[in-house]
This record gives sequence, C-alpha cells and structure tokens, in this order.
Amino acid sequence: MKIGFVGLGNMGSGIARNLLKAGHEVHAYNRTASRAEELAADGAGVARTIAEAAAPGLVFTMLADDHAVEECVFGDGGILTSLPRGGLHVSLSTISVALSRRLAEEHARHGQEYVSAPVFGRPQAAASAHLVVVAAGPPEAVEKARPMLEAMGRKLFILGTDAPQANVLKLAGNFLIAAMLEALSEAFALTRKAGIEPLKYLEIMNTLYQSPVYEIYGRIIAEERFEPAGFKMLLGLKDVRLVLAAGEEAAVPMPLASLIRDHMLSGIARGMGEIDWAAIGRVVAEDAGLGSKRVDG
Repeated sequence: MKIGFVGLGNMGSGIARNLLKAGHEVHAYNRTASRAEELAADGAGVARTIAEAAAPGLVFTMLADDHAVEECVFGDGGILTSLPRGGLHVSLSTISVALSRRLAEEHARHGQEYVSAPVFGRPQAAASAHLVVVAAGPPEAVEKARPMLEAMGRKLFILGTDAPQANVLKLAGNFLIAAMLEALSEAFALTRKAGIEPLKYLEIMNTLYQSPVYEIYGRIIAEERFEPAGFKMLLGLKDVRLVLAAGEEAAVPMPLASLIRDHMLSGIARGMGEIDWAAIGRVVAEDAGLGSKRVDG
C-alpha cells in the first residue's frame, strides 16, 4: 500500500524500514531531510513537504511531543489541510489525551479519519519489529491501518472506537515503567550501600520477576550505561507530565508520578536531560551520597 510517513527519529526510522520490508510503498518526510534521504537507500520515496507525505491518503506520524504533532497537523501545509477527504491519519506518538481528542474531532470535521496507535518499545524493538502497538479509533479505519500496524510490531491490541483511550493506556503504561525505574533506583542505592554488587542483586531479582523490562532497565542502571539514550530523560519528563495531566482531568491522584517528576527535574537540572531516563538511578544514587560505579565489560 502507498503510505506517507512523517518523523524519522530513533523510533520512526526503524518503523518506516519495517513497513518497506513488508512491501509497502513509503513516502517519508522528516524536518531534517537527510534522515529521509538515508531511508531512500532502502527504497523509500522522499517527500519534500508534509503535504507530499499526506498525498497518498494514508499518513503515519511518529513525533516527539504535542508541539511537534500540532505543527505537523495544524500548521500551514500540514496534514489537516493536505490529507484528502476520506484520508486516514495514524498517530504513533505518545501525546496528551487532550491533543488526541482534538485530532479526532478536527479530522472528523474535515471528513477524514484518525486512529491513535501509540507503541511500546525502545529503538531496538522498533528496528526489529518487536513493538507492542495499541490502536483505537473507528473500526473501518483501524482495519485499514491493521496491515501496517502488524508489520511494525510483535503484538497489536485493538482497544476500542474512542481514539484517546489508546493514549490513556500508553501513558499509564509508561507510568508503570517510570515507577519501576524509581523502585529499581532506590533498591540499587540501598544494596550498594550495603556492599552488594548491583549486577548480583539484579541477577537474584530476575529469578523472582523474570521480566525483560526489569532485565533491560535494571542492567542499564546497574552498569550505568545511560548513553546512547534509548529514551531521553527530557522525553520521560514529558510523559510523566502528561500522566499527571490525565490524572488531574480524571480526578485521579497520582502521588508517585509527582515524585518521579521531581526526580527527573532534579536529573535535568544536573545535566542529565539528554541521557537515558533510566539515569533516574544516578539521581537517586547521588542523593544517597553514592558516586559513579560504572561496570565495564
């Protein structure tokens, strides 16, 4: 199928390549044009504008935050005015519930369709088509997008017809990961002060939990391998703020999310904004009076 793809960052480039591997004709746009030109080597067409990417009538966006999505959709020459009537916009981004609701309403007002399909996974999972995708929107629109959504991940969940529900679920899922990072960070700090090697502690805990998420993030914290960032702390803070906003709108107190926000703010104030959000482990360790304990090898 001929599709447009907007946003070729660490996640988007891997997703777009898997769409090409699945046999789809991808016309890619990225603000930094060299990213799209790199993808052309794998067979993608290069869209010079967002309007060109939207022209096929089916366009996917994978962008960093609400501001980037708003510019791409509502700006001059954006998706809203460029997508043909009856066309479909599928947003893969982690965005606010409020923006997702606005996208659904505005696309409907313009005779277009909108599906929210945020993804779980780090860049490695995007590159290897091992993402978990959660989609919501009008049934016929979800079915139209299904072949592409299945090509980018190991599991596709169809949540319902209300697109913003997918964003609530994604934010709640990211909150669980952030809460795990906080818990691991505090546990590592305590055991380190007791003289226990971080990797030994992780090995023992993995016999109890047997979770790939604990294993991946636990090893990053234990080895202090926060660069290159799979997911920057600045983006983690953005997601925690979105979780808190969703909680406030639904009248759900989330005190743990507030604590995590403050630790991330502290990390960013210490110059950790561009490294992996697992560096919350470094913040907690420093607060406990611990220095770096980088494990090489």
